[in-house]
Amino acid sequence: MRNIFLIFFGGGLGSVLRYLLSFNTQKLWKINNFPVGTLLVNIIGCFAIGFLTSYLVKYDNGLKFLLITGICGGFTTFSAFSIENYSLWENQQFLMLTIYIGLSILLGIIAVFAGIKFSNIL
Repeated sequence: MRNIFLIFFGGGLGSVLRYLLSFNTQKLWKINNFPVGTLLVNIIGCFAIGFLTSYLVKYDNGLKFLLITGICGGFTTFSAFSIENYSLWENQQFLMLTIYIGLSILLGIIAVFAGIKFSNIL
């Protein structure tokens, strides 16, 4: 139950941080319609999950629920996607890596279109 609470708390904190950073970045740097705020959040999230994964494995595995699953997960799921790809690369599972990247992008875009179409039916 403790781990669930840590994930819950961290996820909320990460979501608020994502909103604040993305919103303020987008306000400061208006580059046409380019989502610079989301890009920045994703890059920071990827750096954070890489650092925390490496650091916590060496020193304190107990904080992973709060910092990695919670805060990084709430901040950006792109960081989870990226660390999973790194793991596949590190384990030399290149075919699985390619399939995972391709399916994630393709099916994600298809799912967005499907969700929009479905909402128009209702």
